[in-house]
Amino acid sequence: MAHDKKAAIEDLVNTAFSLSNGGANRNTYLWQEQSWTFSEVRRIASMPADTSTIFADGHEPLWGIPVSVKDCFDLAGAPTTCGTRFYEALHGSAAADSWLVEKLRAAGAVIIGKTHLHPLAYGITGENAEFGDCVQPGDPDNLTGGSSSGAAASVLEGSAMAAIGTDTGGSVRVPAALCGLAGYRASLGRGDWRGGAHLAQSFDTMGWLFADLEDAPLLGSFFAPQSETTTAEQDSLPKRFAIVHDEFFSDCDPEVLEGLRLCRAELEFLGLRAETVNVPWWNDSCEIYSTIQAWEAARIHAGYYAEFGPAIQQRLEWGASISDDEITRLRKRHTEFRERMDMLLADHELLLMPAAPVAKLTVGADHSQTRARLLRYTTPVSLAGMPAITIPFSKEHCKTGGMQLAAAREDDSRLLQLAARMGSARKAQ
Repeated sequence: MAHDKKAAIEDLVNTAFSLSNGGANRNTYLWQEQSWTFSEVRRIASMPADTSTIFADGHEPLWGIPVSVKDCFDLAGAPTTCGTRFYEALHGSAAADSWLVEKLRAAGAVIIGKTHLHPLAYGITGENAEFGDCVQPGDPDNLTGGSSSGAAASVLEGSAMAAIGTDTGGSVRVPAALCGLAGYRASLGRGDWRGGAHLAQSFDTMGWLFADLEDAPLLGSFFAPQSETTTAEQDSLPKRFAIVHDEFFSDCDPEVLEGLRLCRAELEFLGLRAETVNVPWWNDSCEIYSTIQAWEAARIHAGYYAEFGPAIQQRLEWGASISDDEITRLRKRHTEFRERMDMLLADHELLLMPAAPVAKLTVGADHSQTRARLLRYTTPVSLAGMPAITIPFSKEHCKTGGMQLAAAREDDSRLLQLAARMGSARKAQ
């Protein structure tokens, strides 16, 4: 039996490696070592079964599953580049596993490699001058989006069945939407950042990119606190959701608006009631978010600004110039914004809107204004520290963007159960 298990995992892993780096730039992974991964296969195959698990074979949900990890988390013996040659050289090989890698290995996941990211995770397009831009496997004219660019590419190309990403200002939600994938960003504070590289501690969250919405609850449980228990109240689906007034979507691509209409119809089909909300106070979100983010990032990367590309260097220098008094004022505004978002979700349970106003980011186009345009859609949820799931949409096999469905902080379980229900309903149609 142990031999059969090992052979089955080896087949999955061999397939994963054969599909790796399938994009035109062949840079889904910034680190892979087949000998290390196959030594993991041998270890995983010998893991004893646990009769307390929910699966008949006595293993954890991720046991034997090929998973990729964004290259801002330490894996012992491998470099952690954070998407830069500078940090690859400065830090060398990690001495120990990050909490995240440690937990994946304990669960029996097979780590296929460490994936591409926008430098420092400080960007949303997936462009990277040092490691090459990350383009969509099978669609070389379009970027994956970022900063969890390689995470999205790994699932698209089939080298990973699920991919670890991070989401500060949209870095799971946006690539998931652009690549026609599901994405989950956990509530702020879930997971442990030991051995993980922060961009901005006030907003950094962990998450997954994956293909099947029905997998959302199992993947989401990876970040759930041990104290979280399943109750009938938690498992009951939300009954209502807010959808932002049409005025907010003036810069949305038509196909993205069509996805929004379809997602609303899906939720209503499941029995949820929609209510339109006006949110003019969201106009402050980008200023609050981007300034605090720059201030925190500048302190993390102090002394090294000149080592990074011009756009990131400028943001870091700006962050260093922000006074403590200004940050104190912005943190007060942040608290007030979060409280208003809390009230919005208390009234409506869920919030539905596009994860990005565009359906694609063309390779080679001028994306100097893209970050600001996309952050307008993602920063309200980021400031609130709320969990969100990206619901993918396509038309005639073409990706047409994705919707973000957000819930109140720590209401992850019900959100993920609803996403799974949506996935099941789609398959039944």
